[in-house]
Amino acid sequence: MADSKDLNIGQGEPVHRQPYGEKHINVLGGKGDADSTSHDPPPPPPLYNDDAERHGSVAITGIRDNTHRKLKPRHIQLIGIGGTIGTALYVQIGRGLLQGGPGSLFLAFTIWCSFILAVTLCQAEMVSYLPISSPFIRFAGRYVDEAFGFAAGWNFFIFKAILVPFEITACNVIIHYWSDVVPPGGIIAIVIVLYGLINVLAVKWYGESEFWAALGKVLLIIALIFYTFITMLGANPLGDRYGFRYWNNPGSFAELYYDGSLGRFLGFLQCLIQASFTIAGPDYVSMSAGEAENPRVVMPKAYNAVFYRLTTFFILGALCVGINVPYNDPELSAAFENGEPGAAASPYVVSMNRLRIQVLPDIVNALVLTAAFSAGNSYVYCASRSLFGLALEGKAPKFLTRTNRSGVPIYCVLVVLAIALLAFLQVSNGSATVLAWFVNLVTASQLINFACMCGSFLFWLKACEVQGLDRKSLPYTAKWQPFTAYYGLVGCTIMAFVGGYTVFLPGNWDVPTFLFSYFMIGLFPTLFITWKLIKKTRLRKSHEVDLRGEADEIDEYTRNFVQAPYRNKFDKWFNVIFGG
Repeated sequence: MADSKDLNIGQGEPVHRQPYGEKHINVLGGKGDADSTSHDPPPPPPLYNDDAERHGSVAITGIRDNTHRKLKPRHIQLIGIGGTIGTALYVQIGRGLLQGGPGSLFLAFTIWCSFILAVTLCQAEMVSYLPISSPFIRFAGRYVDEAFGFAAGWNFFIFKAILVPFEITACNVIIHYWSDVVPPGGIIAIVIVLYGLINVLAVKWYGESEFWAALGKVLLIIALIFYTFITMLGANPLGDRYGFRYWNNPGSFAELYYDGSLGRFLGFLQCLIQASFTIAGPDYVSMSAGEAENPRVVMPKAYNAVFYRLTTFFILGALCVGINVPYNDPELSAAFENGEPGAAASPYVVSMNRLRIQVLPDIVNALVLTAAFSAGNSYVYCASRSLFGLALEGKAPKFLTRTNRSGVPIYCVLVVLAIALLAFLQVSNGSATVLAWFVNLVTASQLINFACMCGSFLFWLKACEVQGLDRKSLPYTAKWQPFTAYYGLVGCTIMAFVGGYTVFLPGNWDVPTFLFSYFMIGLFPTLFITWKLIKKTRLRKSHEVDLRGEADEIDEYTRNFVQAPYRNKFDKWFNVIFGG
């Protein structure tokens, strides 16, 4: 997938600061000779004040970044999983099955994973080199154009902030699978308060809560994959050895809107749109870079794991859904048409009901609730950190750069929680309607975000060539560039415009759907042009791009990094298993 360099820092036994005259590894500076004694002058004094160095924070140009590097390797890995896996993988994926059939669903998810892998490769190289807060948002301004960074940053913030009330709405729907005793407003208020408590505390507590919640998601999807394999071979109450029966009857490809080849193509296209919303990219891993311990070692490993997550969770997940339920199943169709609560619309629960399996549907619903809560928690974190990054770059009010004693950008978190109050819309409009609004709004925004990442990398790559920066000396060197960057850029840009195509079909015009589908596509250039006119910015020339940025500070942090002792054996093994 990519070449991850072994930096020999922060791995194994604790690494102490190396005194003058001992062996020294230059993290970025080409080919440091580790086999001979260095006679260079002693390194300069640390660039941090005492408090910042103690907390592992990194100073940046201009306003100081006072976040703390407290996220361990296991936190980084599971945060990436936690944000990636939400209710869409368990429940809403069923809508793709209904519209396209199992063949279209599997093919679409496989193809879209290749685009996400291309975006991941772009991010991995840049962020592993400069692991700072809100990296890809700030890279857009540094490597392309300040106006481009402004538009990309606010697009990403809106995207993540809107996903918070989306998952809160999903939590409410899932809870009502069991009972309607607690009113929707009460559930929404409770979830928002819990998000506030988790995210206002120290970042390590956010990492800890997300670790355990994401671990539940991993266990659930693995269990459902095993469930599929076991039951399809006949180990079910009915003794039905159904195998790939539903791929033959009613078939692999469903027709949508039209008969024949055009209908099957539109069914596949709808599955591809579903995949573009369901499958998340490297943004969750990237957003934690500024608060990760020893990021030059941890981040490359986290990005390498993205490939396995895509393969295991999404491609196999899409395959399992098509095996378990036929695309014309009446219970599945009714669940979506009637807005059935929680896991009632999950293809896995429908499959369990078909096979007359008891208890498991309730367990799945409970774990899907955990997935929804965890995803919303990740969105609060990512949205607040993106707003924090915008403030650090002067693209948002300066008061948003303030952090509390635990290094949490408190005002940014409060802004995101205020936006989460949009979840109360479902009290009067109905959860199904509100969920549809949020999905239409954020899908295009996510694709624009991925396109911006690839575009920033192309400018970065050109600057590296012009300025003579040897990419092979970096902590992570992405393969197949610049082909993968162009591949991701073109694919994500096209899909951003395709997402709302249904409103242009005869008889399907709907003003709200059109506005929600294309609002962000219109907002992005508006933000870009507005900032460009106000600030009179221009495209960065390759020889002018600042490739170093905070590299000196991060170099110094890496040299001084000392692996904190593990609290217990469990802490050690979890970091070994999930951090390696």
